[in-house]
Amino acid sequence: MAVVAQQRTVSGIAPACAALSVARASFYRRQHPKGAVPRRPRFVPRALLPDERMQVLARLNDDRFADRAPAEVYATLLDEGTFLCSIPTMYRILRESRLVRDRRNQRRHPSYHKPELLATGPNEVWSWDITKLLGPVKWTYFHLYVILDIFSRYVTGWLVAPRESAALAQRLIAETCARQGIGPGQLFIHADRGTSMTSKPVALLLADLGVTRSHSRPQVSNDNPFSEAQFKTLKYRPNFPERFGSLEDARLFCQGFFSWYNREHRHSGIGLMTPAAVHDGRASMVRDARQRVLSAAYAAHPERFVRKPPQPPLLPHAVWINTPKKESASQDGAGATIAIADDPRVARNGEGIGVVSETVVVSPYAITTPIDEVAH
Repeated sequence: MAVVAQQRTVSGIAPACAALSVARASFYRRQHPKGAVPRRPRFVPRALLPDERMQVLARLNDDRFADRAPAEVYATLLDEGTFLCSIPTMYRILRESRLVRDRRNQRRHPSYHKPELLATGPNEVWSWDITKLLGPVKWTYFHLYVILDIFSRYVTGWLVAPRESAALAQRLIAETCARQGIGPGQLFIHADRGTSMTSKPVALLLADLGVTRSHSRPQVSNDNPFSEAQFKTLKYRPNFPERFGSLEDARLFCQGFFSWYNREHRHSGIGLMTPAAVHDGRASMVRDARQRVLSAAYAAHPERFVRKPPQPPLLPHAVWINTPKKESASQDGAGATIAIADDPRVARNGEGIGVVSETVVVSPYAITTPIDEVAH
């Protein structure tokens, strides 16, 4: 551009630009950079006067039209024999005042806190939910209540009922806590925001038991991943029927399923252990036995293991519901996260949470008392 400026008086701008392969428009644009000279506001004779613009804005914001769109305001005023301006002009006036939104203060949905729960051993955090089982005919369902320990994946309590009821949920939680020996301040119990989960009887029961409750955010299924994953395991079993013939049929199937799930199912999220082995503290012994088998196999044929001696899957030290973003962790199969053992967040409520403690295995149970005897 400097060469073209030097040659403008000798050969002219056009020949100099052609010789240097420079567009003349680029040369002229460089002579007057954008913003160097402030542009005067353009006068539009058709534009509304300032007083008229204020009148339009006041009409759009009054109580009568504050909740209506400009097109509706325009049509209503026309029907009443009044014309202020066109619909696009109304939008321009609102845009200049940053009012292209709800012009009246509207109610906003509350901001729900993302639940972050940590379990470093059994009976510290439970997750519970209710799913529907298809009945014998269309539009008939049975309701399956399941309480799951998120650290061991052990089903501590379950119930099949013909309906969803806060009274049934209250009784199931109370009996499960009694069987597991839950003490005050020991347990967090997490659920979604269903009617039974948020009911007053359940809330009062948990307060009496000294159990801290937690709820998922609305419409966020990822906040309750363990129960959702457990329901998928249930409904993807090869022998899961398309429909259940009766309530007793559903209970009989669930009794066999939860016995298999707790004592035979090897879960990928807990080092391919059974939930019962982790829940009663036998996981370390089982892993040591597996290690001895793998070590013997390595000693017999080391050439078959190329990279390193084989090791059984690691056991989780801690399990999260919604790991904090700053946490260094790896994902497990159920959508939860296995955190490092010496994490400072392991201290909760002023008390240190230890490793897996020895507990007595409690078989999964169902309420066998007739449903009619439960208070509605």
